[in-house]
Amino acid sequence: MPMTLPRRLSAAVIACAATLALSFGPAAEAQNAAPPAGCTGTPSDTWINVVAEGLRNSDGLLAITLYADNPGKFLVHHGSLYVGRVPAVQGTTRGCIFVPRPGVYALALYHDENANRKFDRSGIGLPAEGYGFSNNPATLAGLPSFRSVRLNIPRTGLTTRVQMKYP
Repeated sequence: MPMTLPRRLSAAVIACAATLALSFGPAAEAQNAAPPAGCTGTPSDTWINVVAEGLRNSDGLLAITLYADNPGKFLVHHGSLYVGRVPAVQGTTRGCIFVPRPGVYALALYHDENANRKFDRSGIGLPAEGYGFSNNPATLAGLPSFRSVRLNIPRTGLTTRVQMKYP
């Protein structure tokens, strides 16, 4: 006569099997995946892929600036957590930046075409190089609000796309 398990024990076995499948299945691999080669910043368990679209040439570097969830430090001198730089690639440039932990951040990018590691401006203070922000806010009337660029990074390995704009 075959042995049968009581219903509660059967439910416990099924739940345990489901937990093991989630722990070792494809979803777990994505969460525990190693960051891409060349990921910049202070290494941590959390990183984000950044895809900058619309670069007009392959000159210089793409600077990826990470800001904490603090509007008082956004776009101010020495206000960022980190600036990562990757070689610019005409059209689409990909980069990766470590973030301290899951949370809310903001990204500001610029195409440093002359590789002088500065965001160049014209004589009247307007941008002289390409730029972009997380969430791609409108910038026709000036700098975007901090609220419009806040980016929730709840887990590692996510990808965000930024459309570059040129003067």
